[in-house]
Amino acid sequence: MEQDVKQLKSLALAYMGDAVYELYVREHLLQQGQVKPQQLHQQAIRYVSGKAQATVVRHWLKVDKLTAEEVRVVTRGRNAKSGSIPKNIRVQTYRYSTAFEALIGYLYLGNDKERLEQLIEEAIQLTERSGTEYGSGADNW
Repeated sequence: MEQDVKQLKSLALAYMGDAVYELYVREHLLQQGQVKPQQLHQQAIRYVSGKAQATVVRHWLKVDKLTAEEVRVVTRGRNAKSGSIPKNIRVQTYRYSTAFEALIGYLYLGNDKERLEQLIEEAIQLTERSGTEYGSGADNW
């Protein structure tokens, strides 16, 4: 699948990236001792919201965290047309969150586990530091 990953459409990468990131976030929350299902769900939203993901990927672009290939994946993901956009999020924010998910999907499907885990760990840390669950840190980095 490694060679084929570059041929996948951005929305397919984002579809996979969404699931992969959610899995890592859930594992992170369990490792922190969170066990009540309702509490887990509320905490997970903080990390997997479109606003939080958009904030993280914008930060990475701003500080040149990503490789040239990763920037290409993010750009493709940001420009992908999904057909529908959730009502509770701005179009630009939604596009950046799709770009974040596309990058996670790209790294996962490309079997680049080391880089995947490095970026996910940083995304979780950035989200915890910024309080992005309501977009409060979205443009402050």
